Amino acid sequence: MTTRTTSHTTGTTTTATPQRGIGSGFGPRSTAQEVLRGIDLTGKLALVTGGYSGLGLETTRALAAAEARVVVPARRRAAAEEALAGVTGAVEVDTLDLSDLDSVRAFADRFLASGRSIDIMVGNAGVMACPETRVGAGWETQFATNHLGHFALVNRLWPALAAGGARVVAVSSRGHQLSGIRWDDVHFTQGYDKWLAYGQAKTANVLFAVQLDALGRDAGVRAFALHPGEILTPLTRHVSREEMLDAGWVDEEGNVSGSFKTPEQGAATQVWAATSPRLAGLGGVYCEDCDIAEPVDADGKVARDELTTGVSAHATDPEQAARLWRLSAELTGVDAFAERA
Repeated sequence: MTTRTTSHTTGTTTTATPQRGIGSGFGPRSTAQEVLRGIDLTGKLALVTGGYSGLGLETTRALAAAEARVVVPARRRAAAEEALAGVTGAVEVDTLDLSDLDSVRAFADRFLASGRSIDIMVGNAGVMACPETRVGAGWETQFATNHLGHFALVNRLWPALAAGGARVVAVSSRGHQLSGIRWDDVHFTQGYDKWLAYGQAKTANVLFAVQLDALGRDAGVRAFALHPGEILTPLTRHVSREEMLDAGWVDEEGNVSGSFKTPEQGAATQVWAATSPRLAGLGGVYCEDCDIAEPVDADGKVARDELTTGVSAHATDPEQAARLWRLSAELTGVDAFAERA
């Protein structure tokens, strides 16, 4: 097996973060609360997109319980306020629609005006396998929401992220193995496939973390991507019962597969990536089951029933990461690192 690495800086020496496990002591059944045991986030500010539903809600709950102040930007503000009403700790809700760049700009402007820094950012919000829809300038919705919205948000919030020496966590998926970036047609204008579109968007999440880490590490900002596991949450609302049966997610009686995680377990890897002391000085890697993942031997896209553990080469390639960053900056019109390009 070939081990791919991502460079990072420790002091004045540039070393490499290996794309391989570090023996974290946690595993697939660990919960967000367990990985935070003994970690005090008093005085820290965390921003969790989509932090009011599914894994995002569990992430917000865990971070707030560890005494972080959690900001939850939400497309459905009233729904977010209702869902978070019972969460113990300091949680605030604001309005943000990641598929609308004007909304992204407005939220970022409001936050920056508060003068606060960001210590943790979890890009958790997203859509999966939705019917063909278009947003903005005719952009494919999954690529636009899951990737471009978060790209614009991070770049607009860069002063606050740099001030906090933040960890930025991009929630990807094992689904990244379904497709690399379709450079000749990223918006699926020549025939739409909801699963390939999802796979491309999840690959984009990983490549985003790779390049953000490379650009941001001199400012103390480190980035990670991850697969949270298989969990039935509202994210699956566009997947039919027949598809779930065919994929083995549920049986005829609706019982969930034993391989699936609970939401508390599913949130663990993103919370671990955001807070673990074991990751200090590291970055630009893809994680799963509360550890750094191993590379997948075979490159190229796979079928849905062939998804496996680990990360595909097309999602961690630094040249593709830099190319995607340039394309994303062109599409969104924002790049906090433009002067360095």
